[in-house]
Amino acid sequence: MTNYDVIVIGAGPAGYVAAIRCAQLGLKTACVDDWLNDKQQPALGGTCLNVGCIPSKALLESSERFLDARTGLEKHGIEIDNVTLDLAAMMARKNKIVTELNRGVAGLFKSNGVTSINGHGFLKNKNTVEVTDGKKNGNKLNIGAKNIILAPGSKPVELGIAPVDNKAIVDSAGALSFHEVPKRLGIIGAGVIGLELGSVWHRLGAEVVILEAMEEFLPMADSQISREALRALKKQGLDIKMGAKVLSAKNSGELVSVAFETTKGKQTDTFDKLIVAVGRKPNSTGLFSESTDLIVNTRGFIEVDEHCYTGQHNIYAIGDVVRGPMLAHKGMEEGVMVAEIIAGQSGRVNYETIPSVIYTHPEIAWAGKSEQQLKAAGTSFKSGSFPFMASGRAKAAGETGGMIKVLADAKTDRVLGVHMIGARCSELIGQAVIAMEFGASSEDLAMTMFAHPTLSEVFHEAALAVDNRAIHMPNIKK
Repeated sequence: MTNYDVIVIGAGPAGYVAAIRCAQLGLKTACVDDWLNDKQQPALGGTCLNVGCIPSKALLESSERFLDARTGLEKHGIEIDNVTLDLAAMMARKNKIVTELNRGVAGLFKSNGVTSINGHGFLKNKNTVEVTDGKKNGNKLNIGAKNIILAPGSKPVELGIAPVDNKAIVDSAGALSFHEVPKRLGIIGAGVIGLELGSVWHRLGAEVVILEAMEEFLPMADSQISREALRALKKQGLDIKMGAKVLSAKNSGELVSVAFETTKGKQTDTFDKLIVAVGRKPNSTGLFSESTDLIVNTRGFIEVDEHCYTGQHNIYAIGDVVRGPMLAHKGMEEGVMVAEIIAGQSGRVNYETIPSVIYTHPEIAWAGKSEQQLKAAGTSFKSGSFPFMASGRAKAAGETGGMIKVLADAKTDRVLGVHMIGARCSELIGQAVIAMEFGASSEDLAMTMFAHPTLSEVFHEAALAVDNRAIHMPNIKK
């Protein structure tokens, strides 16, 4: 049996980053992963790279350019006739990006000396991982290590009332590979995945109806930003029905019939395709034997401390399989932290400043506490906001929708949260995270020089507005 210093189970963002960092620190490292692509070849990167973050962003980018070419360039004095969609070419571009990044991760493993083993990893005991090779008749291989890092990721939540058949009813992965644009597309779930996929297919020509059982739209975001987002997305043509509880979904072979209930009573609708996007659950089932004594809560998450230590032997768990938001960058940072702890260094993750992004148009992003969270905690705060409408760069780009909001402690002035909706907020939120990591006050931001004209000036003006000092809009006395 081959022995390692560290074995990582899972090669998604959390797992492959952990493996690379372990190897960088001089630890003999193996990474076990069972993902196979459509050609039944190993494909490192997990859900995020293969059927999640990366392919969805590729399609979001392509669909936005398509829509812009059809309807958005005339205001710039650019006229294009007969704009047509080549969906096959768009999908081929998406697939090419994924393949190149798969190879990139494999190249990083090779250059850092990480041993990549394809197969399903099962933790037999505190020091042994059993690998079942899915390509070779289920052959099993045992490998050992002093330390084990569990990073198996997550999978879509299934709905018994809307069983996925990978034909007319699909999950988020299937929704990235349609061969034609549906005339009518139904989506169950108005969360991040549902909104992003809905945006893609609506831009490409589908009539999109989103059914969300909750009454509150994007409750995890600041309520002011959520209201702005709902207005913007509905204005674009997305039919978002809140408080719509799906009762059943049936594929008749021609159309999908969906029954749902709202305050108006029971209703039915039919779609060419239906996407089930009601969240994800951790891949903790079939991951380890009971003899390891790992604790799994009722939602399937492995219990860990602030350093992702399971409390058992030298076993750690990171990424989507543990508490916290299911975000790739959160898992990556946990991977680095655990690798450094195993190597005898100090590692940490600041869970208070994890940025969240929804890649709709306009983009939605936030970090830190929301206004409703601060009110619930009884924290005294002050706020300042500034609209993109008043930004010269935003006007020049034709991206005037949205705003940036800064929340600061009423006594210390320390920035507690930053919330955004608008153009390129996925990039702008990084400035807010840096500020909060360094314990910045709103005055620190107000005294910082931002380049002109830029979209980032909106962040600057929002910080100024915290103390009624905004320059490029009238200040409202608080």
